[in-house]
Amino acid sequence: MNKKNYFINLLIVFVLFCNCCSSQDKTDDKAQNHNPLDKQPDFAGQFYPSDKEELNLILANLYKNAVPGKFQNVLAVISPHAGYIYSGGVAASGFNQIDTEKFYNNVFIIASSHTSYFEGASIFTSGDFITPLGRVKVNTELAEKLSSENRIFNSNAQAFKQEHSVEVQLPFLQYKLKDGFRIVPIVIGTQSQEDCHKIAVALQPYFNESNLFVVSSDFSHYPGYKNAVIIDKKTAESILTNDPDMFLSELSDGINNNVPGLATRACGWTSILTLLYLTTNIDDLKYDLITYQNSGDTKYGDSNRVVGYNSIVVSKKLKEQSDFYLTDTDKKDLLNIARITIESYISENNLAQLKSETFSDAIKTKCGAFVTLKMNDELRGCIGRFDQEEPLFEVVQQMAIASSTQDKRFVPVSKSELQKIIIEISVLTPLKKIESVNEIELGKNGIYIKKGNRSGTFLPQVATETGWNHNEFLGHCSRDKAGLGWDGWKDAEIYVYEAIVFSE
Repeated sequence: MNKKNYFINLLIVFVLFCNCCSSQDKTDDKAQNHNPLDKQPDFAGQFYPSDKEELNLILANLYKNAVPGKFQNVLAVISPHAGYIYSGGVAASGFNQIDTEKFYNNVFIIASSHTSYFEGASIFTSGDFITPLGRVKVNTELAEKLSSENRIFNSNAQAFKQEHSVEVQLPFLQYKLKDGFRIVPIVIGTQSQEDCHKIAVALQPYFNESNLFVVSSDFSHYPGYKNAVIIDKKTAESILTNDPDMFLSELSDGINNNVPGLATRACGWTSILTLLYLTTNIDDLKYDLITYQNSGDTKYGDSNRVVGYNSIVVSKKLKEQSDFYLTDTDKKDLLNIARITIESYISENNLAQLKSETFSDAIKTKCGAFVTLKMNDELRGCIGRFDQEEPLFEVVQQMAIASSTQDKRFVPVSKSELQKIIIEISVLTPLKKIESVNEIELGKNGIYIKKGNRSGTFLPQVATETGWNHNEFLGHCSRDKAGLGWDGWKDAEIYVYEAIVFSE
């Protein structure tokens, strides 16, 4: 199938879907040479390409243009499930917040049935899921355990037949996550709030950092473009409160629901409600909206009759210093900031302009950093700051200029050296004031001693390299770095931090 025909077919399918969510044509199962107990794809070639190479190319492009990763400790993603030409960018932006280096024990996929109503929810237990990208393992042992121990669940595989809301999430996960992840697919057939609460109670033991929850839902169905934007914003805002009652109240708002063409505020509202029941009593979680658009924003959509798409993530709040970390995207962004800053400043004597709105919360955190330049494995410059007065990305930009032009041990970097320079960044986690020196972990913590207008610091690796004990580590820093004398630390303020080191 050529690309033009593929998009035409997708457009036809979308129109059918607007009339009835269950009106999709199924893929010929006989063409799939797999275990008969496996769940074969019903929507490959319709909602997304059936050809592996073409699907990989589309996913690569969707992720390339998606909102970069901004959050750490992501526990859940609310993701749309329409055809990729409509909602693929929104879905990729949500999944882009997941840490690719993390291995999840299970990925729970929670969806609301579009084809039938039944009590409680069904968990797929009979085999694995198949997509054009290969096999997605189902944790059948856990699925069977949940189904047998909780009356709210059944194991009716028919609930997944012709149900697109689970299937379309899988290629995004296959492309993004490491091989070997396992899913627990759940389709909710009830519209009972009480049943949603029971489902959440059954899943509560698994809602932790070892697992990922994917909640599948589109938002407004079939209003005009302008009304969709207003309605979807209100629905999303109610979810961001992490309060199921606020969400339910918004769904029942008579004024907002009295909109021409509006069929539903969220087709997966029972799945979203289940997530809210899971999270509402957990204080250290937060909801964030990643991005929004609707089908009218694409060249294939009709602005008079649209479907809305929000991607929302649930993550743990950063509280302690140990919670601070940088994703691969964060590190690449910081290295890129340093690189373009040095090249612009050295070549054109200009300060590179940064688009801070695209940066994650982590690199907007106020903390210190060192920028180190090396050439031919030799030091070429190194300057840093330990205070936490400015956002990290600004500190890196300033230290990039300083290390390349102001390190008194070296002449400024020249244009001819730019391509030979290797940049290394040491990010210092936010300073944490300690009350007892026993809190210092040698080799892990750096120390920052401050008294009046005098201060000094040792990086974490100093204790390891010297073999000093606590008293020596503190004494040398107090005397040699802060100029307070050997025992000056005893009545000074002491802070600890850690260093995250990475390079080009």
